[in-house]
Amino acid sequence: MSHYENHRTRPISVGRFIRRMALHALVALSLIAVSLFAGMAGYHHFERLPWRDAFLNASMILGGMGPVKTDLSEAGKLFAGLYALYSGLALVAVMGILLTPVVHRVMHKLHWDDGEGDKGERGPRSHRRSSLQHIQDPLRH
Repeated sequence: MSHYENHRTRPISVGRFIRRMALHALVALSLIAVSLFAGMAGYHHFERLPWRDAFLNASMILGGMGPVKTDLSEAGKLFAGLYALYSGLALVAVMGILLTPVVHRVMHKLHWDDGEGDKGERGPRSHRRSSLQHIQDPLRH
């Protein structure tokens, strides 16, 4: 994944943010593709389903809709249950991958001051001390 700028640096440009989002989307799509293939392989192996039917069952579980074929063997039931649990975690992971750059950018913009404030200081708002804070705490350097 890309390296995120810290709170002391200026937020990245819109172009770099779009590239960052594209990279995160590529990683998320890769995770979905690998997950879908694992589900297809499992249905193909345990239930002896043709690849198209395996795709249908795996994509329905991965999408949260549930399986199409419900009369499963004992091994198929175990696989389907584990794959459904994995699919729920994969959904959380994909959402985290996709939302991380957006949340980081919003938080960064909320904590960044472009220098339009008092004394022309630049940088994060949380690290600036006003003269009143200095008077209230004379021991702080």
